[in-house]
Amino acid sequence: MTGERRPLADRPLTEPHPSRLSPEHPGRARILAVHAAALTAGEAGYLDPATGLFVLTAGFLARRGTCCGRGCRHCPYVTD
Repeated sequence: MTGERRPLADRPLTEPHPSRLSPEHPGRARILAVHAAALTAGEAGYLDPATGLFVLTAGFLARRGTCCGRGCRHCPYVTD
């Protein structure tokens, strides 16, 4: 549901949503590195190393204050 207020999940912002970036994903280490760099820099997102698509950081999503319900890789909220 768009704009739904949910509590933040009990995991660090550096840890992606567990069902959206598998520990076995071949690019996981690189994705986590560019995500961490974007978080540290306070940026809204980063370019995915494999696809070039813009991916929002967990920090940006948490500051927004609501879950968009679109399945974001770094969604910081408690989701089903």
